[in-house]
Amino acid sequence: MSPKPNLHHPRLVAVWPGMGQVAVNAGIYLLSKLQMTLLTEFDTAELFDAEGVEVKGGLIRAARRPRSRVFLWTDPRRANDLLVFLGEGQPPAGKYAFCRELVRYARDLGVDRVYTFAAMATGMRPENESRVFAAATDADTLTDMGRLDLEVLDDGHIGGLNGLLLGAAADDGLSGACLLGEMPQVFAQLPFPKASLAILDVFAVMSGIDLDLAELGEQAAEVDRQLGELLTRLEDQFREREEDDDDEYPVDPPADEPYPAVTRKLENLFALATADRSKAFELKQELDRSGRFKEYEDRFLDLFRKRDAPK
Repeated sequence: MSPKPNLHHPRLVAVWPGMGQVAVNAGIYLLSKLQMTLLTEFDTAELFDAEGVEVKGGLIRAARRPRSRVFLWTDPRRANDLLVFLGEGQPPAGKYAFCRELVRYARDLGVDRVYTFAAMATGMRPENESRVFAAATDADTLTDMGRLDLEVLDDGHIGGLNGLLLGAAADDGLSGACLLGEMPQVFAQLPFPKASLAILDVFAVMSGIDLDLAELGEQAAEVDRQLGELLTRLEDQFREREEDDDDEYPVDPPADEPYPAVTRKLENLFALATADRSKAFELKQELDRSGRFKEYEDRFLDLFRKRDAPK
């Protein structure tokens, strides 16, 4: 790992892939808009087994395991620096041991509060506002969150590392909270940026960070429109099928633009994001839209490598 930086009352946010890409997109938005830099990478190869290999031009590439990286934002006010842990996957075994290792690393850097982001799938309609549900490791943090008009998760279960990390933090005496953005259950496999927006709106207030959410808001509005239209079509089709069981189920997806055109657009966006990291979220949107984020994931996150050592 890299040398230990001198930080000012840092907080840690940890995200992993999950429903609606809610947590990961919120984390990447922080990376982009705060122009964060790579601080260190955890060696987690022993926690994962490879499930397959990629083939390019007939050639088999070496198996790739999920990576786990920590990014840093230095608060210009010297109030609360921010660390974002971005895990590409949750290990099938050794989860709690890894959480304890991450907590020890965070504590050694002076972190006293840990946050995780996640999705909460409900029966909400896409056009409705996403609520933010919350659970905390201690009564004081829960009281603080109660002032923000959040939905307290009185009873329930937080699966995976989103919850286990907070359990490990509590065991080590750190306070923390999980913020869960609401999204429609029927679209759980599709990106839902409105939930990411709701989480970051709350997190910005809690952390005192001045965060421009306009771009994420625009993306959320566009996805709302698309999902609303899709839901209306599905409901109309369902009614038609109830009236006539012989009706076909029309699912003609819009044609993708030609592959070379997509590649050219991505290369242009990579060039823009390389020059200005605040453009990285626009690049992430295009990677999601074209279904090629996994293909470019390493190159994308390399945009946030340190250019200068943290001071």
